[in-house]
Amino acid sequence: QVQLVESGGGLVQAGDSLRLSCAASKRTLTMLVMGWFRQAPGKEREFVAAIRWGGSNILVADSVKGRFTISVDNAKNTAYLQMNRLKPEDTAIYYCAAGPQLIEAMPLYQYWGQGTQVTVSS
Repeated sequence: QVQLVESGGGLVQAGDSLRLSCAASKRTLTMLVMGWFRQAPGKEREFVAAIRWGGSNILVADSVKGRFTISVDNAKNTAYLQMNRLKPEDTAIYYCAAGPQLIEAMPLYQYWGQGTQVTVSS
């Protein structure tokens, strides 16, 4: 069974940066893409960014474009989300996920981590 473990969340001030990590216990043939999603209190989970292993293709939500960067380290089976110029509205639980397609649709991601809390104070 594949396990995804997120780390790097925390409490920061507006304008600060954080880097989230997502370590995969192994990679399967259907794990072609790593994605990040977030869920704010009282809101639905939403897509943030996704990337193919190897970094050849990237998809980023408009709400974070220019501030967040997704990357992968193939040798470490780890995906990263670099978050710069954080805003209070970025406060959410951030989840990483793995799936076969570079797409925003959550149902197509087969494996999910437990999430890491990011809180941005004003």
